[in-house]
Amino acid sequence: NADKIVEFAMANGMKVRGHTLCWHSQTADWMFQDEEGNQVSREVAMERLKDHITAVVSRYKGKVYAWDVLNEVIQDRDTNTIFRETQWYKIIGEEYVAKVFEWAHEADHDALLVYNDYNTENPDKRDRIYTMLKNLLDAGVPVHAVGLQGHWNITDPTEENLRASIDKFASLGLKVQVTELDVSIYGSRTDTIGIGFTPEREQKQIDLYKMAFNVFREKKDVINSVTFWNVTDRRSWRDRRDMKVYPLLFDENAEPKKVFWEVVKF
Repeated sequence: NADKIVEFAMANGMKVRGHTLCWHSQTADWMFQDEEGNQVSREVAMERLKDHITAVVSRYKGKVYAWDVLNEVIQDRDTNTIFRETQWYKIIGEEYVAKVFEWAHEADHDALLVYNDYNTENPDKRDRIYTMLKNLLDAGVPVHAVGLQGHWNITDPTEENLRASIDKFASLGLKVQVTELDVSIYGSRTDTIGIGFTPEREQKQIDLYKMAFNVFREKKDVINSVTFWNVTDRRSWRDRRDMKVYPLLFDENAEPKKVFWEVVKF
């Protein structure tokens, strides 16, 4: 299936970005176990991770222009360590954070290598991500861009926080990519869920998208990609069985919503 996606893109002059080479979730248990089900050694875990990254990146070398090399390794809250205590972290230690970028770079020297995370507009988490990236860059690790997962809603992020994040990461000399953009019609967790796609919420969604794209265009010297997390409201990972969040620019029938025109007409 991955080959078919890449072949379709190549045949139609489209760019492909890869997501994701290393993540703490949805990694098969066998990656961390030996034949008896015991936890593997640090050396074995590193070998398996390197083999995975090398095989995938090499297969699509010259076809995938950017990779989300590392996904969501920063803690949401300030703790004793800025890193999530994932299986990778527990077995290998902090070193794997740098190694995944080095291995990806070895496999494709021309690919843009991205660190990808959510809540990047949250000031506390923003600072922790910044610290990690600065340390990697100071050590000569090949990180080229930071990915802002745009899983936003009609009340968040604020323009101030969005601008601050873009500026802070760009100050490191990194490109900024918006990697998983969708905007829910529901706000905070205390928001009334299930109220539906009302004209009021539609307008708030329009306002958020319009604000975001105004900022993106203003910062186009550092932002080199905006990728949506799906295309139409027919299906979104954010939907629940009894609730739709209508987060994209096209409706359930793949027709452009009002917000689409606000994004493309400027």
